[in-house]
Amino acid sequence: MRSIAFNYRLGDTTVREIIHETCDVIWRRLSPQVLPVPTTEMWKSIENMFFTRWNFPNCIGALDGKHVTIEAPSNTGSLYFNYKKTFSVVLMALVDANYRFIAVDIGAYGKNSDGRIFGKSAFGEALENGTLCLPPDKPLPGNDVPLPHVIVGDEAFPLKRNIMRPYPSSQLANDESKKIFNYRLSRARRISENVFGILTQKFRIYQRRIKLSP
Repeated sequence: MRSIAFNYRLGDTTVREIIHETCDVIWRRLSPQVLPVPTTEMWKSIENMFFTRWNFPNCIGALDGKHVTIEAPSNTGSLYFNYKKTFSVVLMALVDANYRFIAVDIGAYGKNSDGRIFGKSAFGEALENGTLCLPPDKPLPGNDVPLPHVIVGDEAFPLKRNIMRPYPSSQLANDESKKIFNYRLSRARRISENVFGILTQKFRIYQRRIKLSP
């Protein structure tokens, strides 16, 4: 930002306002095209992709959070201080089986857990309230009992009707079926980690500390 201010002979505050306004316009104009609110048919298509590519039925997305490292803002105490002992804001993302974003939430304090951030996000609240137009429950292959569609996440997320997480390690001893389940869930869930890797390689700014106030 300071280099932009210097090159265009503008004040830091002016450049900051221009950047915020520009990003806001880009988001408002393009998000309906790039990240449209999923319809029931879109959820069905996503579920079919997860089953075809990753052999995980009734899955409508992989969920994870990424800490975006920032310079510690003034007078914020430990709000942005995370478990990695850096300052960050959190990028929470739901992705499909083809490494594409379905929904995002950005800006939560780094000190908060992924589960808490997702629960407080607009998408998380819509999932909890049942307003996401999810498809009707359907049986798993080889079964006739209808089961809900789920988002897969790691241990940071709570187990709920539409959120599936792995079995804790304390329950895996001498239970091969749970180990297999965790393996299959992990294969589907790792899509979200891979997406963040692709994002970081594409936009190198994520590889260093961002020296801007969130």
